[in-house]
Amino acid sequence: MNFSAGPGASDHRPSAPARLMENPRDLVERPSRKRRDSFGMLDGLDEDRSSCSTESSAGSGASSPEDSEDEDLGGVTQLTPSSSSSLTLIKTNGQVYTYPDGKAGMATCEMCGMVGVRDAFYSKTKRFCSVSCSRSYSSNSKKASILARLQGKPPTKKAKVLQKQPLMTKLAAYAQHQATLATVKASNAQILSVEVFDWGRYLGGGDVMGAPVSCFKHVPMGKSWGDIGEGVRVEVPNTDSGLPMKVYWIAGIIKLAGFKALLRYEGFDSDSTRDFWLNLCVPDIHPVGWCAAGGKPLVPPQTILHRFTNWKTFLIKRLTGSKTLPPDFSSKVQESMQFPFKKQMRVEVVDKTHLCRTRVALVEQVIGGRLRLVYEECDDGTDDFWCHMYSPLIHSIGWSRSIGHRFKRSDVSKKLGGQMDAPGQLFAKVKEVDQSGSWFEDGMKLEAIDPLNLSAICVATVRKVLADGYLMIGIDGSEAADGSDWFCYHSTSPSIFPAGFCEINNIELTPPRGTTDKFCHSLDEKLDVFKALVFFFKSKTIIKNCLYMCPEPKLMSLHS
Repeated sequence: MNFSAGPGASDHRPSAPARLMENPRDLVERPSRKRRDSFGMLDGLDEDRSSCSTESSAGSGASSPEDSEDEDLGGVTQLTPSSSSSLTLIKTNGQVYTYPDGKAGMATCEMCGMVGVRDAFYSKTKRFCSVSCSRSYSSNSKKASILARLQGKPPTKKAKVLQKQPLMTKLAAYAQHQATLATVKASNAQILSVEVFDWGRYLGGGDVMGAPVSCFKHVPMGKSWGDIGEGVRVEVPNTDSGLPMKVYWIAGIIKLAGFKALLRYEGFDSDSTRDFWLNLCVPDIHPVGWCAAGGKPLVPPQTILHRFTNWKTFLIKRLTGSKTLPPDFSSKVQESMQFPFKKQMRVEVVDKTHLCRTRVALVEQVIGGRLRLVYEECDDGTDDFWCHMYSPLIHSIGWSRSIGHRFKRSDVSKKLGGQMDAPGQLFAKVKEVDQSGSWFEDGMKLEAIDPLNLSAICVATVRKVLADGYLMIGIDGSEAADGSDWFCYHSTSPSIFPAGFCEINNIELTPPRGTTDKFCHSLDEKLDVFKALVFFFKSKTIIKNCLYMCPEPKLMSLHS
């Protein structure tokens, strides 16, 4: 079903066709060829579906979209209604233009930043790509509408940024963006190729609740997820088109579970038979308007094709007042997938065979902020393990010497080509502690989580006080004679506690190996003067829990 947009009063330029359906050169050589639907909707169905009828509409005058203010929704973009019945795409002669290499004959719209053939631009001055951009520029107003989005018009907020940038700056930024996109795409392909677990089948119809992405500040998009939630509209591949080529349709988010979204195509209403799960951070997810901007066809699912005869009117009515992804959502995802740690960076990391010391390791892979580390002396790369880039197990080169920690010197005499020490600012920072007055001393007793058995809190001893608030801790009753199983904890670590912590919280304390006494209620008498005082533990939460001094909790405003 094809829709034709009426010709504008000021510029009579054909709308952009679906990129996959026609060769742009054909339209340039034959300008009298029938104009395609400005939405790109149902392009090519005349050839593939005999049951589809053709509708066309024409107008003698052009109307401008109603002025409307874009609302900042923090992660989503508001779609507002428009009174325009015929808006011209920022395309010329059916050609979908991309950023050029600076050759003559090109022009850049001073309003939206679109680059195209100069002769095809609006007005004698060729400053703008369309009447809409010219009016928006002169009145400095914000124009956003559903029709404009479906026809690929860039948002005004983005445009205002673009018009302040010189052409060469934008070209350089675009070139860098393309290089980054290629790298991320290859990386994502590698990651997705090894995914075997079907989250969609496991989550079912949405009855299971998934933790939202905004809860995880250390993951990609964790700090910029915004208001993405149920009801947001996106453009996704249409798997129910019955066509041989890849086409798209608009879908709404029904349920969110982490990065995964349960989607339903527009037009299915309460029918959930075609619902499907899709990761919102994959390349196939786009904001409303992406198809028209890139010359991609919007095609309704064939299951519901018979329900409406005018899909253009249906979309305008359905999308009025709804939200979509911000236009830069894809670039934000790509940026969030870039991590400061790079391959062949050198770090100091805990020796997994001797927890009391560190050794040099090389970063071999960086995926999702997780590092695959290989010890420097390992030639075949098999002596490896994974940890997060914010893990307290890794440190900058020279860290061990600076605090007095044991360190295994590498047999490698010099760095190989391409290797470099990871900058110190990349590592997680620990809180500074006030060591004036009373402080930890060698031999003091305390309670600590066993690093080899994280479910157990054990009786432990401070074996060595290091610099910058670090401590070497040994688990009583199971220490090696040479101290090779001592573990380094910072004094602010939530893994160490004062003597008596387990007792007041009714937690079973693991006694030293070989003893039969219950330590839950009599540890204080056995430790005497060697127990670590509560004063040394700077965590206010631990202090209040231990002394039963926690004040009445206060409610915090969700908007604060």
